[in-house]
Amino acid sequence: MLKRELGAGGPEVAALGVGAMSFSDFYGPVSVEEAHAVLDAALDAGVTHIDTSNVYGMGRSEETIGAYLKRYAGKGGMPFTIATKAAITRDAEGRRTFDNAPEHLEAELDQSLRRLGVEQVALFYVHRRDPRHEIEAVTETLAALRAKGKIAAFGFSEIAPTSLRRAAAVAPVAAVQSEYSLQTRLPELGLLQACEDLGTALVAFCPVGRGLLSDTPPTPERVAASGFMSGNPRFTGGNLDRNIAASAPLREMAADMGVATASLAIAWTLAKSPAIHAIPGTRSTAHFAELVAGAGMKLSPDIVAEIEQRLPVGWCHGARYSDAQSVGPEAYC
Repeated sequence: MLKRELGAGGPEVAALGVGAMSFSDFYGPVSVEEAHAVLDAALDAGVTHIDTSNVYGMGRSEETIGAYLKRYAGKGGMPFTIATKAAITRDAEGRRTFDNAPEHLEAELDQSLRRLGVEQVALFYVHRRDPRHEIEAVTETLAALRAKGKIAAFGFSEIAPTSLRRAAAVAPVAAVQSEYSLQTRLPELGLLQACEDLGTALVAFCPVGRGLLSDTPPTPERVAASGFMSGNPRFTGGNLDRNIAASAPLREMAADMGVATASLAIAWTLAKSPAIHAIPGTRSTAHFAELVAGAGMKLSPDIVAEIEQRLPVGWCHGARYSDAQSVGPEAYC
C-alpha cells in the first residue's frame, strides 16, 4: 500500500483513506454492519486513515466508527488515524450556516471525541470558513486545541490557496480537503501548488466523481434517492446521460487494461502529486477492493497522458454544485 505523510512531519498513512460520509445515508441507506465490514476490509488492506465529520448523518458516522473502535479498547493501540470536522451548523430558522467561533469549534470537537470514544483525533478540520472570523484567528483557535491535546494536527476544507497561505503563516496546516478528480480539477489552479509549497496534504474527496468514474455510474433511481445528487447539476436535467456518455472512454480504457474504472480513477488522482491523499467513500466491500487496487497501481506518464486525452479538462457537463450547494466553499478562480 502506497504511504504518504499526512502533512509535513505528520503520521505516515496509506495514501488511500476511507471517506466516512458514506457511513450516513448521504448516498443511500447503509447499516452499521455494512460500514463495519468496510472498516474490516480497510484494516486488512493496510488502509488506516478515516475521514468523518460531525454533520455526516448528524453524528451517525462518528458513532458508527466509535462503535467499531470499542473492540480495540484496552488492547493497546488505535488502529486508525482519524480525521473529523466541524463548523457547519444551523441557525434558528434551520438554515445552514457556518460558525468558526472558538467556543463552537471546541464544543463540537468535544462531542465528536465522545461519539468516537477517543481522547484525541489525529486531524481536525474547519469544515467551512465563517466570514465573521479571519482565518488567522481561526488558526490560532486550532493551535490552542492542539496545545490542549485534543487534536494532533489541523486543517481546512474547501478553502482558497490564498487562505491556506494566510493560515500557514500563523501555524503549520497539515491538510486541506477539496474535491479533486478527473471530473473536478479546480485544485490544479493554485491549491495543489500551494499545498506542495507548504508541505500541506491535499486530501481529495470524491476522487471517483460520486460514482461517475466507475463501472457502475449512478442510475436515475440512485440519483432520485440521494438528496444531494437529486439537486446537483451534474446528475440532473439531462446531464447524467451526457456525463455517462462523456466518461465512457475511461471505462473503455480500463477494460482494455483489465482493471476497474474506479481503480484507474484513483490511480490517476494519486499520480498527480505526492501531496495528494484520496478519501473515496463506499458502502460496498467489493467496490472498496477496486479502490485499494487503484492505490497500488503505478501509472506511467504515457498512461496519465492518455487518460487526460480521453477525459480532458472541462469534459464534465454541469457545475460541481448547485447554487445552494456552493454556499460555503471558497471561490478562487
